Amino acid sequence: MTIAAGIGYALLALGPSLSLFVSVISKKPFLVLTVLSSTLLWLISLIVLSGLWRAFLPLKSSAWWPYGILIFTSVVFQEGLRVLFWKVYKRLEDTLDAFADRVSKPRLYLTDKMQIALAGGLGHGVAHAVFFCLSLLTPAFGPATFFVDRCSKIPFFLLSGESNLKIALIALAFVTIHTFSMVIAFNGYAEGNKVDQIFVPVVHLVAGLVTLVNFASGGCIIGIPLLFFIAILTLLHCGKMVWRRLTENRHRQGSM
Repeated sequence: MTIAAGIGYALLALGPSLSLFVSVISKKPFLVLTVLSSTLLWLISLIVLSGLWRAFLPLKSSAWWPYGILIFTSVVFQEGLRVLFWKVYKRLEDTLDAFADRVSKPRLYLTDKMQIALAGGLGHGVAHAVFFCLSLLTPAFGPATFFVDRCSKIPFFLLSGESNLKIALIALAFVTIHTFSMVIAFNGYAEGNKVDQIFVPVVHLVAGLVTLVNFASGGCIIGIPLLFFIAILTLLHCGKMVWRRLTENRHRQGSM
């Protein structure tokens, strides 16, 4: 591998997140603060999870189900933390709206709320990429590459095999899922929409379990497309939800 290839892998994993940050988030300091706070929160959660599971690792069983339990408990923990993150945000939103009323300023617009949710989701995705991706990208800047037996057609630094650590393409898919899942979840909590509330944890769990396909010989050839299918499904569901909310809000303002 060369430095150029290492940088290419890093940009493949984090390039879209960087573009989203520069084009949307960086223009508002509050959104930047939200991204940083969210990233720190989710990094801490991953560190806590790794500490809890350290007593059971490495898993000596060659079966997939212990890893499935690990993924399931991790998703449950993070989804519980997402609800807590929402409650903190909702309290902050109420405080900002009350302050706006006192100074005769407009309250947060719907687009502002969605951007805050997007920033929170981006922080979650970046934390995931930093924790599971960047730690494995350092060797990619070396003079050579190597392959693993379970997926001999794709370089190790483009995919992760045995350890389930996601890099490059896997990291890109998870960043997309986490970023836009937060927008869906916040909308579901705000509207009391059970479909959106259930959609997010189910997608998170399914995406995590799909990575177990990599344990099979050549499984990455199947697992990666499935993971990106889930990412695209999440993106489409989020786009449909945002369009509906904006349309309803526009009609409401027009009738008023």
